[in-house]
Amino acid sequence: MLADGWRVVCVDNLVTGAAKNVAQLRNHKSFESIQHNVSEPLYMDGALDAVLHFASPASPVDYADHPIATLKVGTLGTHNMLGLARTKRALFLLASTSEVYGDPQVSPQPETYWGNVNPLGPRAVYDEAKRAAEAFTMAYHRTHGMKTRIIRIFNTYGPRMRINDGRAVPNFLLQALKNEPITVYGDGSQTRSLCYVDDLIEGVVRLLDADFSDPVNLGTDEEITMLQLANGIRRLCGSTSEIVNRPLPEDDPKQRRPDLTRARRILGWEPRTSLEAGLVKTIAYFRERLSRAS
Repeated sequence: MLADGWRVVCVDNLVTGAAKNVAQLRNHKSFESIQHNVSEPLYMDGALDAVLHFASPASPVDYADHPIATLKVGTLGTHNMLGLARTKRALFLLASTSEVYGDPQVSPQPETYWGNVNPLGPRAVYDEAKRAAEAFTMAYHRTHGMKTRIIRIFNTYGPRMRINDGRAVPNFLLQALKNEPITVYGDGSQTRSLCYVDDLIEGVVRLLDADFSDPVNLGTDEEITMLQLANGIRRLCGSTSEIVNRPLPEDDPKQRRPDLTRARRILGWEPRTSLEAGLVKTIAYFRERLSRAS
């Protein structure tokens, strides 16, 4: 966005983020960084064209560690950011998630599918907060005529993920690069559809320019089992790790695959990075991080 000429204000309380991820931007004349929790009101001077609300822990490990903060940022945080966007007459974009579909009984998952979510389970603090965030967004759109966008992000990976993030790709990479046992939950038959971060960001930017307020899935529709992913990462890392199985966590979705018909039609968007090419770039980043840490 800076390269496209925007002035960017980055707001983060760093509960799961890292200041070093934007360190290279600190001297850019059009970049400002504020440390703030958007679950509390945020007041800003001057005009805003768009508010992009991505704030939330997004790993099961994180929202298990921060359950109330996760609920708050999805509800109070969304309300605050919608209020800011309304005050500034700005476009509002919500980063929602494939988790609104829960453990789906339909595959691939279209945006018209209402989902299968356990509202009382350990993942509910994230799933239901994001579902509430979508409801908030549509209520402001309908009531106040605000320009709003909703993206439902499917599993995304790439450089700058935390090495202890807790999701499958960082877990497998860290274990494989250390030649430690690779932990696969259940029998490994559960699937995910893994989108490289550059492709996802391209879709986000395109949605900002589209006149479309209903949710849009963003991800890749190439499905892979967790066992296949573990074996592929072990091969790409040249690892001697063995694969070990652990019990499947409660409410862990058995399947994730987006229906991308809407993204293709509305945005003319298509994920372009193959899983192997994306993993090679991510592995290089993880190797560099581990070598610095040692």
